[in-house]
Amino acid sequence: MHPSNHLKPEWVKTIREAAPLAERAGMLQPDQMQLIYEQGWFKFLVPDVYSGLQLALPDMVRLEESLAWANGSLGWVVTLCSGAGWFGGFFSPKIATEIFNDPHLCLAGSGASTGTATITDGGYIINGRWKYASGVHHATHLTANCVIKNGNETVLDDEGNPLILPFIFNRKDVTLLSAWKFIGMMGTGSDAYEVRNLFVANERCFKIDPDHAVIDAPLYKYPFLQLAEATLAANISGLAVHFTDLCVPIFADKTKGDKLSETQKAIMIGSLADLTDKLNAARNEFYKAVDASWQGGSADNIISFDEVSNTSRNLAKTARECVNKLYPYCGLQAANPDAEINQVWRDLHTASQHSLLTFN
Repeated sequence: MHPSNHLKPEWVKTIREAAPLAERAGMLQPDQMQLIYEQGWFKFLVPDVYSGLQLALPDMVRLEESLAWANGSLGWVVTLCSGAGWFGGFFSPKIATEIFNDPHLCLAGSGASTGTATITDGGYIINGRWKYASGVHHATHLTANCVIKNGNETVLDDEGNPLILPFIFNRKDVTLLSAWKFIGMMGTGSDAYEVRNLFVANERCFKIDPDHAVIDAPLYKYPFLQLAEATLAANISGLAVHFTDLCVPIFADKTKGDKLSETQKAIMIGSLADLTDKLNAARNEFYKAVDASWQGGSADNIISFDEVSNTSRNLAKTARECVNKLYPYCGLQAANPDAEINQVWRDLHTASQHSLLTFN
């Protein structure tokens, strides 16, 4: 199914009309944000007991692919920030009620363990700096991983490794730092943030583990790794579909004239058809794996979860390869930073640099 089937045309219009300004401003624009709030897209994975959508994973992944198809930056911000909403299944009820009560809820953060949390009476003293927090300029709260310290000593886990735990901060306690200076995903505002000597109460520390889920629902028993892999792959897929869509009128225009031979025209049209089919085949296998893993309903369902990992990586790889094979046929306009197809190309090649999907 084409990603457009999950979005109303007026939503796509709102998202895309604001995209150029979002790129220049380095963050999503008010009309885009208003649409996100109205549709509750930041609450995809927030428990329904806290007025979240608590979507089934297959439904959410399809919606995220559609939003990335509409615009890479918006799709990425929704994916990363709604993904942080999944942590609501592991928050203490007291903190969760406080956090999710905000109508403009947006949780941003980083998975990097570049902070320390030193144990003190009633909580921890946090210090650290984290980079590449997509949507941070819209955040009401931020999450961050920290190495746990007891005085000057690093606390070890049961396997003898440094103990790393996530925390959640209020936006007012965090300082933002300019850090996002890359060719694509320019509208995500994926800047850095830091915390210095911040006291955080014990209940703001949580564990991402099915055994520590506070909400008893399949969504919060699903492995975090495969959830992350599937959502990122869906974004890359949506961008690739957008790119192939934009190729259609460009190729039609180029094959009308007499600058190309009939053989060259046939190569272009055939390549677009073949590569679109190849991309859709990878999408189909990916969604089969995601659906099967969800229907399995058990964290012990190792085979189906491994298949989510495999098909996510294959989809990301296929998306890059298909776009790169079509790119030379698009002409100089594909290299124009003001052109929509160039924005999509830049977004895809920036998003696909994520280390989670680099290796097969």
